[in-house]
Amino acid sequence: MSAMFALLSPVTGGVYSRDGAILVHDNREELEFLFPGRKAKDVTGTRLPTTQWANHPEMAGITWPLRREEFR
Repeated sequence: MSAMFALLSPVTGGVYSRDGAILVHDNREELEFLFPGRKAKDVTGTRLPTTQWANHPEMAGITWPLRREEFR
């Protein structure tokens, strides 16, 4: 099993979810790069349903795996 990281909400301290599943990514640094000022939490091994950030409709314009040079 690969690592999974969820983004923490600065308001509630909870993790972001969509349709009842925690939004996750396998790279903490990439997740925190995409959402500056936010922290990611390791949720590897969670028994809750998860879905990848890459599958979120608002992430459709981002190349995965992430290419940081596209953000310059």
